[in-house]
Amino acid sequence: QSKMFSLGSWLPALPGLAWGWALLDALLQGLVGACAVSVLCSLLKVYLYIQCVNNPERQAEKEAIAAQRPLLELLHMLVLTGVLALVGSRVAALVVLEFSLRAVSTILSLGKGAHSSQLYLLCQYSLGCGVSCGLSFLLEGAPHRSWNLVLAAGLAGLLALHARRLARHVCALYELHSQARYCGVCILLLAAGHGIPRLLRNALALTFAVADLAAVELINRDFLSTGEAVRFWTPLTICYTLLVVYMQEESRQSTGRGLVFRTVVVRMGGLFILLLTVGRWTDILHVFLSLLGELWCLLRSGVLLESCWRQ
Repeated sequence: QSKMFSLGSWLPALPGLAWGWALLDALLQGLVGACAVSVLCSLLKVYLYIQCVNNPERQAEKEAIAAQRPLLELLHMLVLTGVLALVGSRVAALVVLEFSLRAVSTILSLGKGAHSSQLYLLCQYSLGCGVSCGLSFLLEGAPHRSWNLVLAAGLAGLLALHARRLARHVCALYELHSQARYCGVCILLLAAGHGIPRLLRNALALTFAVADLAAVELINRDFLSTGEAVRFWTPLTICYTLLVVYMQEESRQSTGRGLVFRTVVVRMGGLFILLLTVGRWTDILHVFLSLLGELWCLLRSGVLLESCWRQ
């Protein structure tokens, strides 16, 4: 076994040191996932704000989107980083697979060429889990794993910072700059801002494709035989299929904030019942953490969700 897996391998062997470096790696993975969610929300904020600018009926909505809450944004990043760091790879993988199945079903029901901005907001926590799963899989057994995660966290942090600055610039100056035509960024958004959903769709499709492969591998490595895998995947497939059918029926009958939160509770409740029979006790704790993470993301993006429903 290589001794170069993390930063801790270069330090003397002390009691609890390996656990400490494992926690550091988990926090770095959680930070990268939280940064990915921040970038997604910032770009959606830019898109929705631009959509509201030229519509007199959506001025109040525009002002709500433009409201700046830097302390709440920082708190959101810290809480989401902590939740993603604490959630185990097994439950994170199940969250990723469930959302992927739900997203495919939703896209097919919308029809060819259609998109839903609401779906991008509903995937926030699943995106964080997907990035975390992908990093766990890609860096498993890698030399200098912790240094790789530090580099990934630094790059993700810079990307999130620039996306947030873009959102602040647009909310403060887009109307003036797009009319005066002397700001390159605002002119670019005026000409190509309608393409943001397509950009997000392609980026999310690639991210979840990698995350799904990583999730399947992370789950399967816990099984010693094909029989054990079948006993796990069969009820999981049935459970997820029933959940997707239920949520599609619910979305046809009602919309709004109540439906979104009710769907989260139903999904996590189904996962909780499934893991009671085929999971471990730590999985149950991670399901509750995932429920908190989902609700936290939805509460934070309430204004953006309202804008999506009005569209």
